[in-house]
Amino acid sequence: MTGRILLSAPDVGELEETYVVEALRSGWVAPAGPAVDAFEREVAERAGVAHAVAVSSGTAGLHLALLASGVGAGQNVIVPTLTFAATANAVAYTGAEPVFVDCDPRTGNIDPLLLAEALHELRAEGRIVGAVMPVDLFGTCADYDELIPLCDEYGTSLIEDAAESLGSSYRGRPAGSFGVAGVISFNGNKIMTTSGGGMLLSDSRALVERCRHLSTQARQPVPYYQHEEIGYNYRLSNLLAALGRAQLSRLDEMIGKRRAMRDAYAKVFASTDGVELLGADDGANCWLTSIIVDPARAGWRASDLAAHLAAQNIETRPVFKPMHLQPVFAGARSFLSGAAERLFEQGLTLPSGSVLTEPDRQRILEATVEFLGRNR
Repeated sequence: MTGRILLSAPDVGELEETYVVEALRSGWVAPAGPAVDAFEREVAERAGVAHAVAVSSGTAGLHLALLASGVGAGQNVIVPTLTFAATANAVAYTGAEPVFVDCDPRTGNIDPLLLAEALHELRAEGRIVGAVMPVDLFGTCADYDELIPLCDEYGTSLIEDAAESLGSSYRGRPAGSFGVAGVISFNGNKIMTTSGGGMLLSDSRALVERCRHLSTQARQPVPYYQHEEIGYNYRLSNLLAALGRAQLSRLDEMIGKRRAMRDAYAKVFASTDGVELLGADDGANCWLTSIIVDPARAGWRASDLAAHLAAQNIETRPVFKPMHLQPVFAGARSFLSGAAERLFEQGLTLPSGSVLTEPDRQRILEATVEFLGRNR
């Protein structure tokens, strides 16, 4: 056994170093500059949208998208219960209240039938639904053919939380291009990284310019500091944008490695009763590969495999704990089927990073095969 194998470590090297050093030597080290401008153009082109604004985090992007869509106190925003806390936190920042909707057990993404029920019931109660914010869980796009008509029917904005899905597609259309805005994360564990950072995407120039204005402390375009509303310090550094440009040029290569790792897991578990891979389709970037273990059929629990791999210094993680179970959101309105709770109880996310070496991959797969052999 050698060093620790992480779930999704950053994949950076000499190219990224070259880009960052060039940006540093240019003198553009603040949250503005030519690397930011170029990065916005390049990510917008990759996502198939007209406009983009680089921000300090995916969470900041979600917050801005909600604000620019008119979301605020007295409103509800529907989000999946199976997501990272940032999705719900961004809603809370606006003063609106999140409403949680359960997931499709095959993908972990928001369940369109339950969403329809939630929209119908909230409207009947006279509540204002300011937005619906689906998440492309672990890189698999949500079912936008179902979601978009529902939002249109109820006159509600759709904001795509594409934090995990850059490089993915849904029926040939790139992730990040659905709804009034899409938001990508470039956190250190994502498919590509700027260390910290994110990007807000939209075909609406007005929405993007509104978000750009709010992201720069809402400063007015006059020679002195003047502010007519509350703004935020949400812009991305030129140095981090340079790192992102290098990463973006390698995105397809990194996705290919993650897909290959998922394929390897699929082969390992193919003959194991009671184990299925969560989500992913031909368009997914395979950011993270998760398995769902039915202990009644498999004869072991996801936590048993996690313990075995931990003993080999290999990191794993449960699938997200649902938001409706989080103490901070206790009492929040929820529309539940039990699917997210089952995925949390039975799910395990396995090392998926593109930085994994061939010895790393073999170590993970051999340890997994060893475990399966002991538990047949």
